[in-house]
Amino acid sequence: MSQSAAIAPPKPEVLILEAADLRASLAAGWQDFRAAPVFGLFFAAVYVAGGWLILYALTATGQVWWTLPAAAGFPILGPFIACGLYEVSRRLETGEPLNWRAILGVIFRQKDRQIPSMAAVVVVFFLFWNFLAHMIFALFLGLQAMTNISTSLDVFLTVNGLMMLGVGTIVGAVFAGVLFSLTVVSLPLLLDREVDFVTAMITSVSVVLNNPLLMLVWGAMIALMIFVGMALGFFGLFIVLPVLGHATWHLYRRALA
Repeated sequence: MSQSAAIAPPKPEVLILEAADLRASLAAGWQDFRAAPVFGLFFAAVYVAGGWLILYALTATGQVWWTLPAAAGFPILGPFIACGLYEVSRRLETGEPLNWRAILGVIFRQKDRQIPSMAAVVVVFFLFWNFLAHMIFALFLGLQAMTNISTSLDVFLTVNGLMMLGVGTIVGAVFAGVLFSLTVVSLPLLLDREVDFVTAMITSVSVVLNNPLLMLVWGAMIALMIFVGMALGFFGLFIVLPVLGHATWHLYRRALA
């Protein structure tokens, strides 16, 4: 047996979750946010500022339509902002002191670990989803006379418009489901343990496959809470994102032995 194989960390053991685990994780996420609100608000602010910038860039050029796929795709970048929240929860759990230098240092050191590889996977998903959104739009409405959709939504009430919305929703849901399965556990796992990103993704998918209904509920809750936060001019994300980030850490701790 090679030395690398001898020292390779064991594959994480996936556990079966119950509804009580979701409730407990959300409650713990709220407690962590209350215990360290400044950190939660800071990391959420980075995300909210990015959302505002995307919205401004799209509306300033008059391409309001593209806010829809952008708004659908932008939340997939959230787990990387949440790395800071995972570290805060980890420190609260172990009783380590909370200070900016240490927490930001942990995030900065991720560039030399497996997080950048996961970032590449997420970016590919994000870009491919935007490409498909353009293609679906062109397929159904490319030859139709367009109006300014910021003042008239009639084009979406046509047969082609409704079909485009239906197909786009289904394709977007599939992409969101796949990405959720790959990242729901892998990102906190990469922050917490020395495993490669492929093992982390496989473990994350295993958690979803072993707990399909519960993970479906968890994914739906995340989507709903983020949608509500974004619908409030992104201001709601100042609360939603920190709570979800901390809760994800606690769910990860319950999902793996």
